[in-house]
Amino acid sequence: MNTHELWQSVLGELELSLTKANFTTWFKNTFIVSITSTEAQIGVPNVFTKAWLEKKYLKNILQSLQNITDARIRSVHFKIDTKSQTPSLVTLGKFAEGLSPTTKIQTPPFPQQNDSSATYPVALATEIGLNKKYIFQNFIVGKQNELAHAAAVAVAGQPGQAYNPLFIYGGVGLGKTHLLQAIGHELIRRAAQARVLYVTCERFTNDFIHALRNNRIREFKQRYRTIDLLLVDDIQFIAGKEETQEEFFHTFNQLQQNNKQIVMTSDRPPKAIPSLEARLISRFESGMMTDVGSPDFETRVAILDLKCQERQFTINTECLQEIANAVQNNVRELEGALNKIIAYHQFKNVSPTPDTVRPIVASFKPTNIKKNVTPRLLIQTVASYFDVEHSALTGKSREKRFAFPRQIVMFLMREELKASYPSIGAELGGRDHTTAMHAYDKIQECLEENEILKHDLDLIKQRLYTSV
Repeated sequence: MNTHELWQSVLGELELSLTKANFTTWFKNTFIVSITSTEAQIGVPNVFTKAWLEKKYLKNILQSLQNITDARIRSVHFKIDTKSQTPSLVTLGKFAEGLSPTTKIQTPPFPQQNDSSATYPVALATEIGLNKKYIFQNFIVGKQNELAHAAAVAVAGQPGQAYNPLFIYGGVGLGKTHLLQAIGHELIRRAAQARVLYVTCERFTNDFIHALRNNRIREFKQRYRTIDLLLVDDIQFIAGKEETQEEFFHTFNQLQQNNKQIVMTSDRPPKAIPSLEARLISRFESGMMTDVGSPDFETRVAILDLKCQERQFTINTECLQEIANAVQNNVRELEGALNKIIAYHQFKNVSPTPDTVRPIVASFKPTNIKKNVTPRLLIQTVASYFDVEHSALTGKSREKRFAFPRQIVMFLMREELKASYPSIGAELGGRDHTTAMHAYDKIQECLEENEILKHDLDLIKQRLYTSV
């Protein structure tokens, strides 16, 4: 068995315990550089992968090597190495000695939150559309955004090298724009002459239309294709705009070929964007895709504490916990509740207490609105999300593009509306109750390992309950 065959066996074992997205993201282009009876050295493509494997998967890799080789391997090290390696012959339980020297890549650290040296060329940042508050030092990292934050930091440290493109997706008010702009701020801080451009998808579209109407396409291309970092917010709005997609396709290719960094945000993953060309989906998925989810309780409290520091307003922990318990959906709503509380207490000239905070945040607490959601509304919401007709989900067609959304409807009707299986089948074209049961079980099983499906369901429910 050579080192290539050994590593393939290790990957085969690791793949069984990981989601497809995680396995592909972190173990692509990895290989064994060298191995002894006690130590293995693994080649990885970049510093970001090295750091993440060390932090998250070191024990898994070590365990797999021990299982497959029966050797007493005690340590695993990672080496940044993109060169193709010639597989060397190894014998299980007895390995050739000799480690190659490791390659170290260091990137300048960005300032910590309270570092007074955290200076940014604010005037330049403002000119390109960056909000001076959206920097890494003001971003609270929690379990729901840890990967997205790490990816953003890596891209800011090695633009065009770490992950290109970087595609960040998630619901409204969860910090996508903050991370997007923080990358721009960080690159400007490190290299003041870096050409950075932040635009919304709407701005890109409007610029393109204006250029077409005024015969200024050359200027448009000059602006978008000669930069070092392109940041595009809400790329999902490019859906259905054929000429704009065509132009963005060529802009994307030009920047990527020149090793220039592209970062995009969206409210959903590429494949869930309706009417998006397959070639764009392929390119958006070719780099790094990561999502941001709703902040957990501890993260919400930390965010509130930071916002109070920024506003120089003191609120005790008990009051912060009251707010965090009441507002659970997103960071934007959390900040809105805090602003309301600060304004009230400043006007009254009193200090916040749980008793004064509680009535104010009462309006932000989740309400029981499920009773207002009808099966018809649920079907229409799912149909709109997947860009299909309402009638297609209640019809007889078994095409995959209709069958999968139909199964989502059945799952949500059972999970959210607590409908019986016979009634679910009746709402969806008179189907048998066993069909509804099968759909529910299938979606529930997929949820255990499919992060994109979890995100889709979160977005659908968000749309469903905000429309009531």
